[in-house]
Amino acid sequence: MSRPLGTAQAPPEEAARAEAVLARLQLLVTRKLDGLLQGDYVGLLPGPGTEAGESREYRPGDDVRRMDWPVTARTTLPHVRRTVADRELETWMAIDLSASLDFGTAKWLKRDLVIAAATAVTHLTARGGNRIGAVVGTGSAVTESNSLRGLFKRRAATAAGTDAPGPSVVRMPARPGRKEAQGLLRAIARTRIRPGRTDLGALIDLLNRPPRRRGVAVIISDFLAPAENWSRPVRKLGVRHDVLAIEVVDPRELELPDVGVLTLADPESGELHEVQTADPALRERYAAAAGEQRATIARALRAAGASHLRLRTDTDWLLDIVRFVAAQRHARTRGTTR
Repeated sequence: MSRPLGTAQAPPEEAARAEAVLARLQLLVTRKLDGLLQGDYVGLLPGPGTEAGESREYRPGDDVRRMDWPVTARTTLPHVRRTVADRELETWMAIDLSASLDFGTAKWLKRDLVIAAATAVTHLTARGGNRIGAVVGTGSAVTESNSLRGLFKRRAATAAGTDAPGPSVVRMPARPGRKEAQGLLRAIARTRIRPGRTDLGALIDLLNRPPRRRGVAVIISDFLAPAENWSRPVRKLGVRHDVLAIEVVDPRELELPDVGVLTLADPESGELHEVQTADPALRERYAAAAGEQRATIARALRAAGASHLRLRTDTDWLLDIVRFVAAQRHARTRGTTR
């Protein structure tokens, strides 16, 4: 697949690292997902589909919009109409590559986990003529109102080999075929992360324009932006599509280690902070605030009707994906996919 016009390419050394990471991820995904998720084709999110199927008795948790009223009237028992997932599926991914994703203290960087999630989604959906596309958002710039911020911006621009902010959002068209899917993943892996924060709400809203037939929408982000900025676009997306939100988390975002004084730099703003991690009260407040933040994210996604998968940089992300897909399939056999 040719590179989309305006894509911000990473420097050669970063591109080489991205290629190596992508090759390793694709090998892992191909070997393990094919071996552990054998069975009938149902996609990553086994949704209700659009083709009419058989009726069965209603179970708690079933979507009442699928009630089969003629059968219910004949049998005097509530029935729902089962539907068959479309064989040709269109999947769109909204991929957040803000500066906060260029961070990691465990086995992986968060951006590596973003690419891993995109690779798994592509592997599970790009078959049978299915199409997969993506919109990728990166931070575009930071303000220079603070000298430290200006220094951070200049250093980041120098490392990237350019001073131009460039496009902050890149759309990669949905196309069928394994070759096109590989090109899509390569373009995502080579996208350069810039200082600043992606407008996650606007990025998600791009999946609503132009309107498309029912399909799957996948959002991959750390969701560190305030929930009120992106929750409404997710709800809007869920009206028409099956939505999967993949949250990427590093353990240091949940709790601080006791390592004395730490100097921390915010990758999105360039601000520097010195933190005394030996203070147990501070560590407790940090853990409580982080827990509340993650709970708020989970509540917002649940209220939007999105399926929620959390991947951590310090755990076996592939096993987490396998468990998630298996749970979705099990839930489908019990009459609910949420």
